[in-house]
Amino acid sequence: MRIRFHFRWIPFVVMLLLVALGVSLAQWQQRRGDEKLARAAKLEAGNLAAPLALTAAPLRPADAQAIEYRRVTVTGRFVPAWTVYLDNRPYKGQAGFHVLTPFQIDGSAMHVLVAQGWLPRNNAERTRIPDYATPAGTVTITGIARLNAGHVMELGTAPALAPHAIVQNADIGQLVRASGLALQPFILEQTADPVDPTAAPASSALPVRDWPAPDLGADKHRGYAFQWYALALMAFLFFVFTGFRRANKQP
Repeated sequence: MRIRFHFRWIPFVVMLLLVALGVSLAQWQQRRGDEKLARAAKLEAGNLAAPLALTAAPLRPADAQAIEYRRVTVTGRFVPAWTVYLDNRPYKGQAGFHVLTPFQIDGSAMHVLVAQGWLPRNNAERTRIPDYATPAGTVTITGIARLNAGHVMELGTAPALAPHAIVQNADIGQLVRASGLALQPFILEQTADPVDPTAAPASSALPVRDWPAPDLGADKHRGYAFQWYALALMAFLFFVFTGFRRANKQP
């Protein structure tokens, strides 16, 4: 029996679609992996660099991206009247909130939004906020610059921000519009107690400032890319092998 390849249009088109899909998704996963590697390098560089002293000079979004993961110090005072609480922020398996409070930079009308830390939820009274300490007066705080406070799934329409509101998500633009405060375009994840030589020691261990490390996982995306490339190759080989087998059955 003579062996030859028998070309068929429908399997050929299906093969092309599968190969294009596999290659496209593999390249997308590779780009995600490259982004995670770049983020890891940026995080390491930020940890090694000296803390950046934040001033009242307004930063552009591009400037905020450049300093993401940098340690930042800033002097000023908290504005607790516009504290908001982010719900559904678990810590070590316990439900709770993240505390976001504007911080007025010393000698100016500019603010930076500070994530003070995590508070546990009262299971018996869901909206009750536990007691915690926000220092009054001028203090110096240190934290890590982040572009946002993270996002959780939210059903329905989000309520408008208000002082001391409990919300699922909040971004800097929303807080600017609701409060009228001038805010720098990033969030500062506070990492240590404020420096104030005149203040008494804190009487509460809250809020907790044990921030989770950024989700990197570049190897995971490389593995996904390999799987999609393998799918593309299998689709091509299946088309070739079945074409030869069908040709063998021809009289």
